Amino acid sequence: MGKQTEPLTESYFYILLCLYGGDNHGYGIMQMTEQLSGGRVKIGSGTMYGATGNMLKKGWIVERPEIGGERRRMYRMTDTGREVFLEEYHRISELSESARQVIENAENAKN
Repeated sequence: MGKQTEPLTESYFYILLCLYGGDNHGYGIMQMTEQLSGGRVKIGSGTMYGATGNMLKKGWIVERPEIGGERRRMYRMTDTGREVFLEEYHRISELSESARQVIENAENAKN
């Protein structure tokens, strides 16, 4: 692996996923995560701000300067964050494909 050596938690994965398409604020990320996961994953405010603080330190995201008196903290994914996210996406895709093959082979063996 490149920049990331440990798998991302679901919260980290969803935060980066929500920032992949563009800037977003904490509450927007929390709502989008719940929507994308069909309600299965709910990021609380404590988790959200702990995770974003850690990601800021790692250089995966940056806080966008306020525009026109905005009070919300807006975040943007960095190139490093994009690389970490895509690396995790490919890792998960590989896991899923391996599982699909094993399940398909096992099901075919039953018939």
